[in-house]
Amino acid sequence: MAHSNNLKFIPFQALVLILICFWSEFCTSRDTITSTQSIKDPEIIVSVGKTFKLGFFSPVNTTNRYVGILDNIPVTTAVWVANRDKPLNDSSGIVTISEGGNLVILNGQKEVIWSSNVSNPVANSSAQLLDTGNLVLRDNSSGRIIWESFQHPSNSFLQMMRLGTDAKKGEMTLLTSWKSPSDPSIGSFSAGVDPLSIPQFFVWNGSHPYWRSGPWNGQVFIGVPVMYKLYSNGFNLVDDKKGTVDLTFSYANESILSYIFLNNEGTLQEKYRFVAKEDWTVPWWGPENECDVYGKCGPFGSCNSLDSPICTCLNGFEPKHTEEWSRGNWSSGCIRKTPLQCERNNTINEKVKEDGFLKLERVKVPDFEVWSPGLHDSCGSLCLNNCSCIAYSFYIGIGCMQWSGNLIDIQKFPDGGADVYIRVAYSELDEEKNMKTVLAIAISIGSITIAICAYYSWRWMAKQRGSMFKRVSSEVHTKVRCRQKPLLISFNIRKEAEK
Repeated sequence: MAHSNNLKFIPFQALVLILICFWSEFCTSRDTITSTQSIKDPEIIVSVGKTFKLGFFSPVNTTNRYVGILDNIPVTTAVWVANRDKPLNDSSGIVTISEGGNLVILNGQKEVIWSSNVSNPVANSSAQLLDTGNLVLRDNSSGRIIWESFQHPSNSFLQMMRLGTDAKKGEMTLLTSWKSPSDPSIGSFSAGVDPLSIPQFFVWNGSHPYWRSGPWNGQVFIGVPVMYKLYSNGFNLVDDKKGTVDLTFSYANESILSYIFLNNEGTLQEKYRFVAKEDWTVPWWGPENECDVYGKCGPFGSCNSLDSPICTCLNGFEPKHTEEWSRGNWSSGCIRKTPLQCERNNTINEKVKEDGFLKLERVKVPDFEVWSPGLHDSCGSLCLNNCSCIAYSFYIGIGCMQWSGNLIDIQKFPDGGADVYIRVAYSELDEEKNMKTVLAIAISIGSITIAICAYYSWRWMAKQRGSMFKRVSSEVHTKVRCRQKPLLISFNIRKEAEK
């Protein structure tokens, strides 16, 4: 009899278990896709720490369906998209592992619209979503990762992701913007590390630079002063000096989630939130103002967002096209007023005065810097003895930097930045000295004039106070006499009456 009751109770237990599994994240959430465990729209997989999820979504103002990695909060943001250029037009999509071992997206007709496209896949593979936001395809037999989404980023630079360049292989890992907020296909802007002589971070509009960070000093990019506050403990750049550069960032505080986002207008945004909260904060973005846009003031021009107009020529230079410059078209930049010593044709007997340097303080250093082995004390002399060197700067963590050719993308900062020394002809140094002398004389004359005026003003005021004191004393004395006189008359009258 008891045996019969247990048989009747089992279906009820199974029903409860099914309901619990249906509603519980513990049962429905998994982080892996296999050939036998696919996901269909709108199913998802969730990383083990529930930080990210992979599934189907539609951007704003469109019904097209995409497969992407999203942050696992109610108001989701896609940080990676698989089928960027080939959306699904309905909700019949499937994500699975193909017979050949690639991760694939199928449409309703079981056609492959996207694939991880591993050249040498293995049949026994699975795809797992990690808590870093990295989707990895593994060989189940060895555990080896044969493909990962971090090597094929979209518009987001996540913590522990590597952006870099391998010159030997001719490979460059870049962020690429969306075309629009409703279209994840590849847009006009890209961002990544350019190794050059000293690595810098760039945003490109097509093939043209749109924004740059300035050189890396071992801790931060020195053309972004705010990085000292935001990222001094987060960024790490490895440069083998042979064309291979890797940039990563992370926070020591694991309660903070953060990533760098490239929007469809070419703006980089740093976003972060605490794990326990759902609101993203944007503490920094760039370009932040007109002066952040690459080469705003043209060659040999300097940009200051706090000035009006924002562009000026460097000392010793003048606008190349005055009319354009006066209309606010600064793209043609400036030209040198006086040729340098090496540029002039000097006779043997002519006594030549050496060029010198004018100091430009607190700026984003120009682009196309070249590292030189010179020390702080010798950096300037090395430049002066090299006819092709037209500017230099020494920065701790980088060393001696030199420039030849046009000086482009100089920006004045209220604080931070570096000091750059611009090479000019000796006559420009005289002019600068004369200007300083005139300014000093003007200040001295002004100070003396103010002192003289103050002295005479004090004398005049003292005189006025003295005159006023005399006038007041006289009036008081007169009033006293006037009051005493009637009293004397009255006394005399009373005296006469008594007689």
